[in-house]
Amino acid sequence: MTVCVDASLVMRLFLGPNDAEVWRLWDDWATAGVAVHAPVLLGYEVTNALHRYHRAGFLSLDSADLVLDAALSLPIRYEHSTVLLRHALRLADRLGLSAAYDAQYVAAAEHLDAELWTADKRLARQAASGPVTIRLLGSVGQE
Repeated sequence: MTVCVDASLVMRLFLGPNDAEVWRLWDDWATAGVAVHAPVLLGYEVTNALHRYHRAGFLSLDSADLVLDAALSLPIRYEHSTVLLRHALRLADRLGLSAAYDAQYVAAAEHLDAELWTADKRLARQAASGPVTIRLLGSVGQE
């Protein structure tokens, strides 16, 4: 089995809330041999989120650096191709997204025939009519 994850899920692993829930999910995937994928954008988005936490005074720069190291060491296979970029452009338009960033995750999940896992309620809502199954962290078992 293969899943695609977005930056909101990865950030939840390290900065909560409910990080225990995310780690249980991650451990379940590891036990089951699930391959975790993401577009290369994930690294940039995690870096930006950590920068914003630092600028807001929630994390020291050293702490942000440690979280970034931990996030980048996760066993995630990164996807990148011009085909995915072009497909994300079309998906962003079709799904009515205000930016094409989130569409990168949807495009990668579709390319991999995988579920997209997110902690982003807005993305889950906007992409619900899209081509992939969206799994919202915290709503598993509530369907």
